[in-house]
Amino acid sequence: MNTIEIQTEPFDIAAIMAELRADNPAIGAVVTFVGLMRDMNEGDRVSTMTLEHYPGMTEKALQAIVEEADRRWDLMGIRVVHRVGELLPLDPIVMVAVASTHRGAAFQACEFVIDYLKTRAPFWKKERTPEGERWVDARHGDSAAEQRWNKGQ
Repeated sequence: MNTIEIQTEPFDIAAIMAELRADNPAIGAVVTFVGLMRDMNEGDRVSTMTLEHYPGMTEKALQAIVEEADRRWDLMGIRVVHRVGELLPLDPIVMVAVASTHRGAAFQACEFVIDYLKTRAPFWKKERTPEGERWVDARHGDSAAEQRWNKGQ
């Protein structure tokens, strides 16, 4: 079962994991990644971050990432939950959960999904700092993380 959700409200990590497992005894591993909002970026204090997206286009991009992970590894389910709207430091922003019969596939697929999400999903971030608001560009490290998955293809 693969599902994608984009929402403004906080998400329940335990509930998402339980739903992904669905009491399936064939699942041997569930690997999760939860991204949190930090209070610092590029050396500046950040008091809030506003995440925007383009409905329809964002879900389509996330679905393509999940489908690619499903093609690469033997998985039993992927859940992606991403928040939009105004966020505060410590707020969870994104959760990726991957279920598989074995941990190796689950770890690799989870890392793949978050690496691709950081570069291919159309989200726009605006931070509020003491100096004012600013739009945040993708980090060079995010592109490098994505590129390592493309080697050998």
